[in-house]
Amino acid sequence: MELPPLHLDAQAICQALLRIDTTNPPGNERPAAEFVARHLADVGYKPELLEAAPDRTNVVVRYRGTGAAPPILLTAHLDVVEADASKWKHPPFSGIEAEGCLWGRGAIDMKNMAAMCTAIMRKLARDKPVLGRDVIFAAVADEEAGCDLGSRFLVEQHTDLVRAEYAIGESGGFSLHLAGTTYYPIQVAEKGFCWVRARVVGEPGHGSMPRRDSAVVRLGEAIARLGAARLPLHPTKYVKDFLEAIAARQPALVRPLLRMIARPELLARITRLVPDAAVARSFGALLSNTASPTVVRAGNKTNVIPGLGEFQIDGRTLPGQTDDDFVRELRAVLGDDVELEIIKSAPPTVTEPVASPLFDIIQRQVLAREPDAVVVPYMIPGFTDAKYFSQMGARWYGFSPVKIEKGSGIKFADMFHGHNERVPVAGLHWGTQVLDAVVREIAAT
Repeated sequence: MELPPLHLDAQAICQALLRIDTTNPPGNERPAAEFVARHLADVGYKPELLEAAPDRTNVVVRYRGTGAAPPILLTAHLDVVEADASKWKHPPFSGIEAEGCLWGRGAIDMKNMAAMCTAIMRKLARDKPVLGRDVIFAAVADEEAGCDLGSRFLVEQHTDLVRAEYAIGESGGFSLHLAGTTYYPIQVAEKGFCWVRARVVGEPGHGSMPRRDSAVVRLGEAIARLGAARLPLHPTKYVKDFLEAIAARQPALVRPLLRMIARPELLARITRLVPDAAVARSFGALLSNTASPTVVRAGNKTNVIPGLGEFQIDGRTLPGQTDDDFVRELRAVLGDDVELEIIKSAPPTVTEPVASPLFDIIQRQVLAREPDAVVVPYMIPGFTDAKYFSQMGARWYGFSPVKIEKGSGIKFADMFHGHNERVPVAGLHWGTQVLDAVVREIAAT
């Protein structure tokens, strides 16, 4: 069949995916998975639809190479987080094109990558190049809730379908404009997660007779303590290396200052003075384990003081830190009278060594299009499907490229889980071309 040009194919696929509500929970990725599978089947593939639970559908497809080298895996998740439509300029599942962007939940996180990969696989089927590696694409479910029904399911139950030497997924490859230089961070490390239930027990009573020591009051005090606390600083090579890369492109008078703030104890002070709150939050999250209170529950009747209150904590752990380390830091803030229970956890993920033929190719293809840019390895504060795909030995690089023009008003970090998520159409076109070039070059070797 005749295909549109690669960049337009990716745009049309992305727009269609944005119109499919895959909010997790409940997920219901099946309609999106079936849409991707149809577009792959149209060009001759036989995609496999795999489910760990009803309607929690994953798609896996493979372009066959000669087998001279191990496969490369492209991956993107199809589920998205919830969106409050009342806070959006355009409806979050409209996929509308406006102001040079495609708007919708998942435009950056990460139906854009699913669309780029689908279009690239379709072009491979049309062009039929002879490649030394198989190219695998896995569009997965459930990443936003911890990956159990997606990448973890595939790695544990269908390993041979997704086993690869390299894996490319989120989160990196976006334009980061700092002090007159454009950087393209490539994810090579990510924090672990440790989700904790904190429970406070007290004496129940009648609502007409307030208790200073009630579970609800003490629960609120514990949350306030956690919100005001800063957990201990832990130096990592990823933050230091990133700041060194930034320093190298700054004026000579500025370089010593940047190298000084590569010391975590100084950088922590500097971030409090950074006027851009999003940048400050991003850097701050890379200096320590973090703990965000998220879900709060207590009582079910207005006139009853409950005897139990609990809140959930989204904890993220740095490389070199364990769950026990994190719980110990929580205990120091919350005290001994707050019960702590780990709900779910996964360790940090690190690609070592960073240098590889794939990283070199990514750098070369980006710089071929933006010679003045700088490609840098980076650690992200969140987690991705790297948690599980790396367990089968794949070397993970977060590279879902999108060009964001300086002055566009779009800040990549704010798009993740934020209101008015959108991807620049021109930036999506650019990213598709770059990713296609990277895939073809690494797969040809």
